[in-house]
Amino acid sequence: MELNRRQFVNLATGSVASCLLGGIMPTVGNSDPPIKAIAFDGFTTFDPRSVFALAEQLFPGRGPELSNAWRTRQFEYTWLRTVCGHYADFWKVTEDALVFATNMLKLELSLEKRQHLMQAYLELKSYPDALPALKSLREAGIRLAFLSNLTPYMLDSAIKSSGLEGIFEPSLSTDRVRVYKPDPRAYQMGIDAFNLRREEILFAAFGGWDAAGAKLFGYPTFWVNRLNLPMEELGVAPDATGQNLTDLVDFVKARQQL
Repeated sequence: MELNRRQFVNLATGSVASCLLGGIMPTVGNSDPPIKAIAFDGFTTFDPRSVFALAEQLFPGRGPELSNAWRTRQFEYTWLRTVCGHYADFWKVTEDALVFATNMLKLELSLEKRQHLMQAYLELKSYPDALPALKSLREAGIRLAFLSNLTPYMLDSAIKSSGLEGIFEPSLSTDRVRVYKPDPRAYQMGIDAFNLRREEILFAAFGGWDAAGAKLFGYPTFWVNRLNLPMEELGVAPDATGQNLTDLVDFVKARQQL
């Protein structure tokens, strides 16, 4: 039986709730401890639109269609590989998804185009709001790290390309645990690395499914909803939602009166 995207997310996030929280949802209130660290999904900070613009340049008139198919299959492969216990890193997953998408759309993917599109993932820039927001959080004494499906090399390349060196602690790539979010072993990396209680670590998600997974794991969660998407129907909601990292800073300040 073929599983669709929502079924994959329900399967993975459901295991988080049952294994780690016993089905009890955490709440955020006045008695909650202050946020001491923030774990970021990579795409809250790095803007992938340059990759999609390149897809249109290389395949005129087919760029949006290719980008949507590539991006969708990219994340479906991470969920499939986690559920099946057949890990491959995100670079491999990204390339496999690109090959599938071009084959599905009957586009000719030459070696040169393939390499050019993959290289674009190593040259990502940050969103304009990212640097000032991150500096504000650092100045407030909050520890920052990426907790991302991207490989260490992809993360390091994007950090360098964006001029964000020295802001983040060592990146927490899911390569460390060889599973992808929303598996609880991926989110556990934040607790292990920061050596803090999960209630003291805010998770900043780019995808609605990732926000649901982090919240089910027990993190206070902020959804950086840059695409203005509706909330996933997974029976759980983030603590707050905003359009960019400036909104994230406002949420943190309001929560602990920085």
